[in-house]
Amino acid sequence: MSTPNAFTITNPQNGNLAFKVFHFQDNSHYDHLQRNNYYSLIWVKKGSGKVKADFAEHDFAENALLAFSPYQPFMICTTENIEGIAIHFHPDFYCIHMHQKEVSCNGVLFNNIYEPPFTQINDHAESTFDMVIGQIKNEMENPGLAQYELLVSYLKVLLITASRLKTEQLQESISLITDAKEPFILQNLKDAIELNFKTKHAPGNYADLLNISAKALARLTKKHFNKTLSDMIAERIIIEAKRELYLTSKAIKEIAYELGYDDEHYFSRFFKTNADVSPQLYRDTVGFGKATPGTGI
Repeated sequence: MSTPNAFTITNPQNGNLAFKVFHFQDNSHYDHLQRNNYYSLIWVKKGSGKVKADFAEHDFAENALLAFSPYQPFMICTTENIEGIAIHFHPDFYCIHMHQKEVSCNGVLFNNIYEPPFTQINDHAESTFDMVIGQIKNEMENPGLAQYELLVSYLKVLLITASRLKTEQLQESISLITDAKEPFILQNLKDAIELNFKTKHAPGNYADLLNISAKALARLTKKHFNKTLSDMIAERIIIEAKRELYLTSKAIKEIAYELGYDDEHYFSRFFKTNADVSPQLYRDTVGFGKATPGTGI
């Protein structure tokens, strides 16, 4: 009897995907642009290639764990066969925003505008992943009491393990930058965006804040983040907008105003350009009121 390659749980209220684990043996799932209304963890165990995500393109090697948030555009390009395991989960099943204190993966694995969207899996993490994914598959083949709680616990182990590893790798990559001035400026830029993205939307604002020429800052941004400063600011605004749409019942006009947009319609066009869906559709398919702490799928 052959072992099934896919295990899926759907939301009984609407029939949409809640949680899915599956093996892939080629790139047919991801060789075209993806904009999904759920989180994706894609562990490429064999093969390498390029991943296009948001406004940037990055090379990845074997044993890379790619992570994408709802409606984040991505696509995998390869010239060789890739194999691995993918885990998809809807925020209804587990919301990283609501459980940030538990797993601390938001801004590390997901929604990290400053780093490539993947983590290199080492031998220790690989053994943990293999063991936990095996337990997930076993539970989904033989469901029992409190299945949702158990699957969420397994998912947390994966997210925490990957987040710890990514944090370690980020610290190592910072230490490899030889020019002493560059990491200082880059960290100041990150801090400046985090403090000011709601009120300062133009790249020139950040050049002024950092007392550096706009051209020099543009070169640094492209070199180290592989994207323009305008793209980074836009991504940061969209991440915050998504968080507000998901976690609150605020009117879209109010969210727009808090993010520095007096014109709700301009903000909605900006959101749709970057997220490929309107703020209202994002809220309807991902957001508010559908996930509350302690509930099931």
